[in-house]
Amino acid sequence: MLDDRVRAVLARLEQQDAEERELGLPPAERGRAVARTTGEFLFALVAPQWDCEVLEIGGSRGYSTIWLAAGVRYLGGRVLSLESDPRKIAAWRANIAEAGLEDWADLIEGDAAETIPAIEDVFDVVFLDAEKEDYEQLFRAARPKLEPGALVVADNVLSHEDSLGAYTRARQSDPTLRSVTVPLDRGLELSVILEGDLGDD
Repeated sequence: MLDDRVRAVLARLEQQDAEERELGLPPAERGRAVARTTGEFLFALVAPQWDCEVLEIGGSRGYSTIWLAAGVRYLGGRVLSLESDPRKIAAWRANIAEAGLEDWADLIEGDAAETIPAIEDVFDVVFLDAEKEDYEQLFRAARPKLEPGALVVADNVLSHEDSLGAYTRARQSDPTLRSVTVPLDRGLELSVILEGDLGDD
């Protein structure tokens, strides 16, 4: 739920993100938070679902994690977030604690391509917001963790169409998926799993 603690942390992170962008800091030094309306969209996706299990690939400082965790808190569920940057990991843990969401969000540290195969859970929603050149590899790593009806949401597909156009085309041409580009903020690719694991292809 968006209680006062959650709202306060979100507002602080939004201000921090705006200041870092205004200063022209390189992406690696910024929080790289999603736009607020994308956060609200993620919240709306998960809040109505019972026991919604979410995999977040690219947790950064926890801004999008907070939206997701606040959403799953309504009807039960959990967010498992993956992050490799030690500075962002520390900030993620502090922000999730400050928002009072530790019971609904966990963090796995390390390179997502290496940590995902070891995860035994099955997820209802995957939010993909990592390095753009890794999207295809990370989608394929996460695919065995998804059953029909699961949803993959990939951010930045319009703002980085030059590097993510191939990702979008691959999802939309895959007969085991139903995939659509949503022109919200930096662009989201929503891919619903229609059939099981890709296997070894």
